[in-house]
Amino acid sequence: MKKLAIILIPLIIVQFSFANNGDTFPSITGESLKNKMIELPKAAKGKYCLIGMASSRKAEADLQTWMQPVYDLFINQNTFIPIDYNMDIFFIPMFTGANQAAYKKVMKKTKAEIDPELAPYVLFYKGSLDPYKAHLKDKNKPYFFVLDENGKIVYSTSGKYTAKKLDQIEGIVFHEKH
Repeated sequence: MKKLAIILIPLIIVQFSFANNGDTFPSITGESLKNKMIELPKAAKGKYCLIGMASSRKAEADLQTWMQPVYDLFINQNTFIPIDYNMDIFFIPMFTGANQAAYKKVMKKTKAEIDPELAPYVLFYKGSLDPYKAHLKDKNKPYFFVLDENGKIVYSTSGKYTAKKLDQIEGIVFHEKH
């Protein structure tokens, strides 16, 4: 029985992390740090897209742990042979409910403090959380979604950055592209 439990627990965890696969990602419009409105997944049609979303301060802190590793792997690529992943990447802090009042202040602070290399990959969302609740089950965690060229979720994960999670994302994107 112990062996069965040991086998089932990883399967349950893997199944949970893929719970949204095959769903079309719900439309979300965010504001870039250059004050341009971008609608996802529409703006990424024809490309794979990695979207990270945070709907609380705790989740946003964990979302930030992903920014530099994702940038280094998919965008900066200081490697001997860079790989063209041909994908869009967006980190989305979400301002919902009472937090909407802080939207402008936080955006202004972010513009002043963010690494200019990361700025193009940040979108701010202000509005209702309702359309996204099915995909963002725990507001204290950031959620990451890999979308295919048609806006379908092909992979999802949540929580703080780990090399294993990023390796899984890279494997999916690389496998689909090559």
